Amino acid sequence: MHQRDFRLCNRRPAYSLLAGRGAQKHEAREADSEDADFRRDLGRTDARASNTSFGAALDKYARTFGGLSPSSQKDKRAVIGKLKATWFGINTLPLRTIKPSDVSAWLSRHCGNKGASYHNSVLTVIRDAFDLAVKDRIIADSPAAHLKYRRRAAPIRLTPTFEQFKQIVANVRAQTQNREAEQSADFIDFIGLAGLGQAEARALTRADVDLDAGRIITYRHKTRQGFVIPVFPQVRALVEKLCSGKAHHERLFKHDDAAKALSNACKRLGLPPFTHRALRRMFIVRAIERGVDVKVIAEWQGHRDGGKLILNTYSHVRRPHSERMAALMTDGEPENVIPITAQA
Repeated sequence: MHQRDFRLCNRRPAYSLLAGRGAQKHEAREADSEDADFRRDLGRTDARASNTSFGAALDKYARTFGGLSPSSQKDKRAVIGKLKATWFGINTLPLRTIKPSDVSAWLSRHCGNKGASYHNSVLTVIRDAFDLAVKDRIIADSPAAHLKYRRRAAPIRLTPTFEQFKQIVANVRAQTQNREAEQSADFIDFIGLAGLGQAEARALTRADVDLDAGRIITYRHKTRQGFVIPVFPQVRALVEKLCSGKAHHERLFKHDDAAKALSNACKRLGLPPFTHRALRRMFIVRAIERGVDVKVIAEWQGHRDGGKLILNTYSHVRRPHSERMAALMTDGEPENVIPITAQA
């Protein structure tokens, strides 16, 4: 072989050398980035807590439940119990070793075939526990931060008409052989006419009612926030009856609910199985249909969102009401308008 050809065969192409140097630079940059991430994480975590287990983190999270309702505490503790029973080595597994894929895999195994409501409640506990660990500097980032809640299917909410509501109350009162019929009827009647929930109604005492001022002070059960509702004309006679002869601290209702009486009345009348919540929805629907401002209705419900929840939930009611209001916008003067003249 010619000497020049031999040199060409053994010469390394220039582009290969450049590619090798580029790869080395890329690997160096990746290493520097990893080092920077490691130093950043060290600065965001407490080295003394680096071996905290997932189980210990859940126990710490459970100690924050004090302000929740008993039912909410029970539900969250049930999720923690399931995690401890099914996550292998949870009481010795350092929290810092858990990867996002580990959380996704556990959720897929234990919540994959469950409904959106259950999946979301479990995810809430997991995310909150990891978020608390981030705040306590046990870990730098939450391995559950990437997970999203499932969209819940729109439920079919059965709501009685006002006429059906009155039929139910009358039917319960007519059960004279039942010694609790009158009290159950009063409870159902009050919820439908005052627009309060079951939990708020059963907690009312005589001290919460100011008949002279025409108002009732109550507390929203979910948030434990106090709010005031008027003694509406439609419920005043019933409220006066409930307050009559009761001591300052005495409850207005002896029973916590009237679910059984309500269910039986619906069966006797051939109506859908309406619940206490359905009666509260009836109050809201009726208020919207009568033209009450949504923001005012929200205040009566103890909401602090200016009516956003009601606007979203009862959009099907607002459309007919909007059409009736639109009919008033004519180029003539309505009969019920009194002209105002300017005074000198």
